[in-house]
Amino acid sequence: MKTVWIAIICQLATVTFAPQGLFADGAKKKAQPARKPNPAMAAIEDVPGLPRVLLIGDSISIGYTVPVRELLKGEANVHRPLTNCGPTSTGVAQIDKWLGDGKWDVIHFNWGLHDLKYLGPKGENLADPKAKDSHPQVPIDEYEANLRKLVIRLQKTGARLIWRSTTPVPEGAKGRVVGDSVRYNAVAKKIMDENGIPIDDQYSFAMKRLKEIQKPADVHFSTEGSLELAKQAVVSIQNALGK
Repeated sequence: MKTVWIAIICQLATVTFAPQGLFADGAKKKAQPARKPNPAMAAIEDVPGLPRVLLIGDSISIGYTVPVRELLKGEANVHRPLTNCGPTSTGVAQIDKWLGDGKWDVIHFNWGLHDLKYLGPKGENLADPKAKDSHPQVPIDEYEANLRKLVIRLQKTGARLIWRSTTPVPEGAKGRVVGDSVRYNAVAKKIMDENGIPIDDQYSFAMKRLKEIQKPADVHFSTEGSLELAKQAVVSIQNALGK
């Protein structure tokens, strides 16, 4: 098992950076090699006979996609939309495309951090929440309306659904307000409870060890932190699969 963890961490951490050379005035700089494509965005070829799982979410879910695949290898085919799924407004516009025509056995989904982030008056990203002319990308009442639409659409797939709660906004994170995850999660919980949808409570899990697994003043998680979130997700997915 230790070997599996090491392999997962190494795969997540493989980003190649070329050293910056020194050039004489007027000399043409050498082109930097392209960064390796994110393995989370690789198209997956299904193993026949295994259930199909879809992960929907933003960059937090992108971070745990590869380890979830590794941990469920031989148990499930784990897919995700080949994009950052952003706020609920994007979800409403793109959900049919993301679901495609195939059958899903389990869908593990989240929206939130992009909804609650602040934009400037001209759409500037991660604006100062204290500025008079900044606003949440998706206000909480619109978030509720969008999320209800998305749940209805997801239910039509016949898949077993799992809501993943939105992870915390830490102190110092730009363009977001500490505590807004709690407010948006409360709205989501009400909807999930009404529809009998289980919750993978990664907010509570992360809060207990935030300094260990989340980057400082950043909503994103370390490689090791993403692995810990993956373990949480796998437990909820295995429960949905009856494992």
